Amino acid sequence: MSLPLNDPAWLERMYNNRALVPDHMDYLQRWAKTSADVRASQPCVLDVAYGTGVRETLDIFPAARTAPGGVPVLVFIHGGYWRALDKSDHSFIAPPFTQAGFCVVVVNYALCPGTPEAPVTIPHIVRQMEKAVAWVARSITGHGGDPRRITVAGHSAGGHLAAMMLTSVWSLIGNGLPDGLVRSALSISGVHDLEPLKHTPFLQDALHLTDQQVLQDSPSRLLAPEHGILYCVAGGDESEEFRRQNGLVLQSWGEHSVPRCQILPGLHHFSILDTLAQPGKDLHHMAQNLLRR
Repeated sequence: MSLPLNDPAWLERMYNNRALVPDHMDYLQRWAKTSADVRASQPCVLDVAYGTGVRETLDIFPAARTAPGGVPVLVFIHGGYWRALDKSDHSFIAPPFTQAGFCVVVVNYALCPGTPEAPVTIPHIVRQMEKAVAWVARSITGHGGDPRRITVAGHSAGGHLAAMMLTSVWSLIGNGLPDGLVRSALSISGVHDLEPLKHTPFLQDALHLTDQQVLQDSPSRLLAPEHGILYCVAGGDESEEFRRQNGLVLQSWGEHSVPRCQILPGLHHFSILDTLAQPGKDLHHMAQNLLRR
């Protein structure tokens, strides 16, 4: 399929989600307020360092009940086009899962473009997420989690990062890490091919994508992972491009690695994330299915 990558107006229509959803600030403000309430009222361990770099911290929300050998772990990665938002805006994800018996970890990462002295790129953030997941694998038993049952979920840019975690060679990242470290991943409105973003004007100053980065850090351009499965979802009211991006990794990796690739009707780029934290909704059910595998 040939895309009009030299058409700035088309790229803006396809990828500027805040412009596509005029009341997006209502969602962002509600997420931040609800998340602050969650941290004030729920058991949690905040701002745990998984490394020494910028924003290399995570929040842990233990399960409401323990289990022999630990409970499954949901690692959640926020969106914001790799350049905005924070883990503190997404604590609201945790309570429905902790109450259902899962441990939730919400991670932070450095934001593009960083500073002239310490630039931040998408590959840099991928490495940070590998570091965060490795920390979870080594340390989550101390918080009641089972390091053998890690599911990584992410929204938008976080969906891209979640998918990338299935492609990581964990045995090369750290001694003692198993190749099947991430059992499953959930990409919610994820970007699986970075090529269009390289040409999107409002993102260029922050992301500074190169051809090499597009090839190395686009899940749909990589080989299917040997271990783990991916679920991909997007909203039926999202742009045509986000719906296309949703299916790219299925086309590339096949049904064995991507057994579920779905468009959820009536949801846009922000409302879809709400349903992750709503028991009874399809997306929440899908996440629990992955966690219980």
